[in-house]
Amino acid sequence: MMRKKMTGFPSLLKADEALSMLLEKIDFRELRVERIPLEACLGRYCGEDVRSPVNVPAFDRSAMDGYAVRAEDTFGASPTNPVTLELVGVSHAGMTLDETPKISPGQTVEIYTGGPIPAGADAVVMAENVKKTSDGFIEVYRQVYPFQNVSRVGEDFAEGELVVAKGIRIRPWHIGALASLNITHIPVYVKLRIAVLSTGSELVELGQQPRKGQIINSSKPMLKALITELGCEPVDLGTAEDSIDTVSAMIREGLRTADMVIVTGGTSVGERDIVPEAVNKLGKPGVIFHGVRVRPAKPTGAAVIDGKPVFMLSGFPVSALLGFVLFVEPVVNTFYWRQPQIPCTVRGKLSRRVANPSLSKAFVRVFVRKTDEGYVVEPLMLTGSGLLSTLTKANGILVVPEDVEGFDEGDIVEVHLLKQD
Repeated sequence: MMRKKMTGFPSLLKADEALSMLLEKIDFRELRVERIPLEACLGRYCGEDVRSPVNVPAFDRSAMDGYAVRAEDTFGASPTNPVTLELVGVSHAGMTLDETPKISPGQTVEIYTGGPIPAGADAVVMAENVKKTSDGFIEVYRQVYPFQNVSRVGEDFAEGELVVAKGIRIRPWHIGALASLNITHIPVYVKLRIAVLSTGSELVELGQQPRKGQIINSSKPMLKALITELGCEPVDLGTAEDSIDTVSAMIREGLRTADMVIVTGGTSVGERDIVPEAVNKLGKPGVIFHGVRVRPAKPTGAAVIDGKPVFMLSGFPVSALLGFVLFVEPVVNTFYWRQPQIPCTVRGKLSRRVANPSLSKAFVRVFVRKTDEGYVVEPLMLTGSGLLSTLTKANGILVVPEDVEGFDEGDIVEVHLLKQD
């Protein structure tokens, strides 16, 4: 049964309830894995556990410049009671263990960072705690314990140790670690393809000159950027006029060529909000939810057609962004086996009251500044789902939970910080 126009939403789901319902209906098939060169994998999602094929380091080596010793030979050494050891050779980085002299009790080898620990030695005395004498001996002024200042075999990575887990997004430090193991190619998931369709006869594309009553489509470029940032491939389906048949046909094309579809606009309860009806024409189970207790982004909805998700986001850019973060991103993370990210938060004093009369989960754009007394949280605007300036000016999001009427001026609140470059 279709909802009557201009009658409002009869019921609203909490965001987490809506997401759970959606996740149950999606066919989360295992994505295909491809092996690509290590230097091309930045931002891709690891498709299999990658384990170390070798020990790193492959041998015990010095962690600093100094002298390789038997630790027990240095016991009791102090500035007033130095220990004298015979200097019998040197160990440099790049030498093999066979090229370094063995030491016996009472002997030492001059050693440099990365040099192999000679046979018979088990510790390194720092160079600043030693004095060379002119007759081929050294004086040690501080004792060391066994394996002090020594990088042990496999200390960095042991053979068989997990280096990058399935579902981890490859970052520069992962590339460095894998390079240290001489791994040239790694398995990654193929990129999810996410199609984006805008609806609304009033929209014109970026670069076109709008006539009176028309607006430039800012939501689509933003969503395509969000998709790319998430490690997926955006597919632009264009803009559909406010026609049920046209919207249905274009969504069907998106489902044919992509793994999921995002539709913006036409999701509320007005006469031209025909997207839910257009989606329900495509197959089962159809619309899973429509309307959430979130502010902004209340008209957000989602459907599943033959196992593939279709997200119905507001045409207003701020609401579209919030709908993307709340619903699209968790679905993508599930496909990629990605674990939820720990948010970066800060606590600060609210500079003025924030009201939440609708008792929805409210996402308030805020600006956090540091003062001598601590952090101050300045709310920008709770409404204004079409005002992109509230995002460009904000550096944090204050979440007001459902059933909380708001926060008072002076309250200490926790803010989720936005990425700032």
